[in-house]
Amino acid sequence: MSELRWHSLLRQWVVVASHRQNRPQMPANWCPFDPGSGQVPDNYDVYVYPNDFPAFDEDEEPFDPEPGLFRTTGARGKCDVILYHPNHTQRPSDLPAEHWRKIVDVWASRVDELAKLPDVQHIMVFENTGVAIGVTMPHPHGQIYAFPFVPPLVQTELDASREHYQCNFTCLYCELMKREIADKVRIVAENEHFVAFVPFAARFPSEIQLYSRRHFGRLQDMTEEERQSFASMLSTVRRKYDHLYTDIEPKDTVLPLMMVLRMPPVHGNHPFFHFHVEFLPLQRSQKKLKYLAAVETAGGTYLADTRPEERAAALRNAEPATPEA
Repeated sequence: MSELRWHSLLRQWVVVASHRQNRPQMPANWCPFDPGSGQVPDNYDVYVYPNDFPAFDEDEEPFDPEPGLFRTTGARGKCDVILYHPNHTQRPSDLPAEHWRKIVDVWASRVDELAKLPDVQHIMVFENTGVAIGVTMPHPHGQIYAFPFVPPLVQTELDASREHYQCNFTCLYCELMKREIADKVRIVAENEHFVAFVPFAARFPSEIQLYSRRHFGRLQDMTEEERQSFASMLSTVRRKYDHLYTDIEPKDTVLPLMMVLRMPPVHGNHPFFHFHVEFLPLQRSQKKLKYLAAVETAGGTYLADTRPEERAAALRNAEPATPEA
């Protein structure tokens, strides 16, 4: 059972979900996501698996947004695991664009379904990869959380993009993308419909933001051509990451990172919001990790150990072979 507790000083909700302590921790000889486990179909390409230890659940008490000292409310929502591939040892970076397209289609379909649930306010599609991130199951997968509230960092982006739109009558994201394209030095990869770049004020080492060239807000708003281009860019970016540090052993090691698809809240009109993806890696050099210590975690101010322009150049030059379908 989960509950939400209001943090009066930070003005945000904290999810208390103590049952998640019982999650398996990198089991060696059995995985519920493998075909033959009895938990998933014997044959699948991409599969939506209900999270066994959800932070949000449809059976929880309804969410009441009223804050207050020592205020608690229900954590009603939904948590899914998206299994990328039946092969337990398959790296996301080795998936061809054709398979990423299947994942994109499942994402879009599931987000559309979750958006229809009455208590859902925001949907986050994300992936945690690598032991350093805290992954508990090594099988290639991502997740989708359907929140009963809008998470604080999403709200910060909403507020900033709304203010820019009201003052300048333009999209803040489109302006940032135009400047990055003009500057060129932080561009990592691009195709007809998407641009990947290391942002000017990157918080994480080798951070990449992936923007759609056309202005739209939701994953479901993509055209067929844009979905294919998006899948191709996901494949390209992931391969670059896992080939960035070529001497890391073993050779099948994945770069520890978080991937988040940024979309507007489910309800309301948000013409100022622009669909984009954030890749947040933790590897700051070949043998060193970036840790979020006191200044970042307690102060909210990031210390960048790498220079964005140098990281962009390194990522541009990480050119692995295209995986076969």
